[in-house]
Amino acid sequence: MSTPWWTPSPGGDRPATADASGSWHHPTVTPQAPTSHAPVPRPAKPEPTHGCARCGAPVGPGVGLCEQCNPIGLRDVAASQVHGTVIIAVLVGFGLLAVIARLAVAGGGPYAANVDAVHASGAGLAVTLSVTNEGDGEGQTTCRLEDLAQGRVGQDAFVLTPRIAGGATTTFTSQVNDFGPTPVALMATCRTP
Repeated sequence: MSTPWWTPSPGGDRPATADASGSWHHPTVTPQAPTSHAPVPRPAKPEPTHGCARCGAPVGPGVGLCEQCNPIGLRDVAASQVHGTVIIAVLVGFGLLAVIARLAVAGGGPYAANVDAVHASGAGLAVTLSVTNEGDGEGQTTCRLEDLAQGRVGQDAFVLTPRIAGGATTTFTSQVNDFGPTPVALMATCRTP
């Protein structure tokens, strides 16, 4: 026989005395008054709200209009409807800006251009241009200068004209560094906006 891992008590392995009920395993418990108070309930957090879309009265999340502004309880618009309306408004706004921009530059041009003189100037060329606004309104344009010896495969330079009244011709000189300091034969082409 093996030795138990626990050591028995001197009177055996059970307590020598029992309580009044005669049970050594389930002693009698005397009820006692509670020593602390019941926990105090915390105040409930207020529900998050936002303003009514029409009058600003507080309404719960997911609700757009208060009871006074929506007395029969019609459904609110969906988020996709609101976003779709905003996108359409933005696109219409861009369209209006494009029309206004086009009207702002309309009336100027077409523009006829001639290269009057080409002189060496520092690291580039001083190019004198005569540009005629053949339209009715005042306008401004960009002219492209091409080296005639290289044709369309060569490097181009771009020059912005001053404002030109409708039907008027203006002559101006511009510094161009794209062709180097040696004078070359140039052709000018001005575009209509």
